[in-house]
Amino acid sequence: MLNKITSLMRYLVQSLRLMIGVPEYSVYVAHMKEVHPDKAVMPYEAFFRERQEARFGGNGKISRCC
Repeated sequence: MLNKITSLMRYLVQSLRLMIGVPEYSVYVAHMKEVHPDKAVMPYEAFFRERQEARFGGNGKISRCC
């Protein structure tokens, strides 16, 4: 029972993070190790910066109406 509650809480936290735009670094690392073992894994800071630029636009450009 406790195991199910823990899994549910983990899933809920991950869902909330995705809703507000906080990237999940551990999921990225697991994906890179499994699918792209020949490529280097970005450090957390570079990963976070890349995800923020992908979401909000980068290079100082504003990609929204106001």
